[in-house]
Amino acid sequence: MKKLLGLLLLPLLFACSQSADEDIVVKAQAIHDHDRCHMCGMMITKYPGPKGQVHLKGQAVTPKFCSTRDMFNFVLQSENKRQVQELFVHDMAKTDWDHPQDSAFIDAKTAWYVYGTSKKAVMGPAVASFGTKEAALKFAEELGGIVLSYDQIDTKLLAGE
Repeated sequence: MKKLLGLLLLPLLFACSQSADEDIVVKAQAIHDHDRCHMCGMMITKYPGPKGQVHLKGQAVTPKFCSTRDMFNFVLQSENKRQVQELFVHDMAKTDWDHPQDSAFIDAKTAWYVYGTSKKAVMGPAVASFGTKEAALKFAEELGGIVLSYDQIDTKLLAGE
C-alpha cells in the first residue's frame, strides 16, 4: 500500500518542482574586468557603449557581449532564438557611455533602441539602448539615428541592408 501511495504522489512532486523552476527570477549578472564577449572574444569592459547579456534556458553559463549589436547578432540566429530566457542591456540614459554600470541593466525586450547614431561604440554602428522611448528620442535628436523597439531590430538592419 505504501508503494502504491508513493507512486500516486510522484506526479504531484514533479508538478511542484516544475512550477518552482518557472518562478525563478533571472537578474542581470555583473560584467567583470576579464569577461570576454561571447561573439567576438573581445574584453567587454575595455570598450564604450551599451553591453548585453543573454540568459539561456537550462544553461548555467550566461553569454555576455561587448555591444548590444553583438548580443542581437547572437539572439537573432534561429538556433538561439528558442533558447533565450531573458536578455539585459544597459539603459544609457542612466549610465556613462564610456563605462556603463551593472546597476543600469534593464530588460532588453522592453527597451527602446537608437540605431545609426554618431556616438561611437564597438563592433560597428551602435545599437544604443534606453529604458524609455522618450530617452531614446532625445538621444536620437541630439546624436542622430532612428528609434526602434526590440521587435524592429533584425539581421537586415544589423547587416546595413
